[in-house]
Amino acid sequence: MRQPLWVLSAVLLVLLALPGLSEAGALSPEIYYAPEDLPGDRLASLYDRAQRYLYVSVYRLTYPPIVRALVAAKKRGVDVRLVTDREGLNDPKVESALTTLHLAGVPIRINRHDALMHLKQSVMDDEMNTSGSMNQTGSANRYNDERLDVLRDHVTTVKAREKFLSMWKDEERFRAWKQE
Repeated sequence: MRQPLWVLSAVLLVLLALPGLSEAGALSPEIYYAPEDLPGDRLASLYDRAQRYLYVSVYRLTYPPIVRALVAAKKRGVDVRLVTDREGLNDPKVESALTTLHLAGVPIRINRHDALMHLKQSVMDDEMNTSGSMNQTGSANRYNDERLDVLRDHVTTVKAREKFLSMWKDEERFRAWKQE
C-alpha cells in the first residue's frame, strides 16, 4: 500500500529532528574525553558487546580492563585481532598485555617500522568503530588529555574494517608478533 506523500514527508522530518542524527541521516559520533569521561572504561564496555569480530589498531595497549575484554571476546568466539607498534615492546607493560592476548589466542601483528602506528581505531561487527587520540592505556583513561569518538554507522565502519584488513594483509609493513 502506498503512503501519501505528506506521511513520508512527516516521517523524514521526524527522523531529521532526532538528537544525534546528522543532515545526511547518519548518527553523530559519541565523543568522550579523558580524564573526565574515562574513555578506556567505555571502550572496554563496548568490547564486551562484540559478537562476530573486533579489530584493534593502536600504538600502545596496556590497560587491564581492555586486555580482559579482548580476552573475554576471544573466549566467546569473537574474531579478535590486534595491529600495534613494535616500539611498544620496549615497555614491559605493553609486552605483558601482548603476551596475555597471545596466550589467549589473539593474533597480533606489529609494524616493521618503529613509532609510526598513529592509527588508533577499533572496528566491531560492521556496526561500530572508534577513533581518536587515545591509546588503550591507564594513563590515557585517567590522566592524559585524550579523545575517543564512537561511530555507529555501517558505511564508515565497513571502510574502517577494510583499512584494518589491508594493514593486516600487508606483509611488507607488518609481520606476526609471534608465530602461532
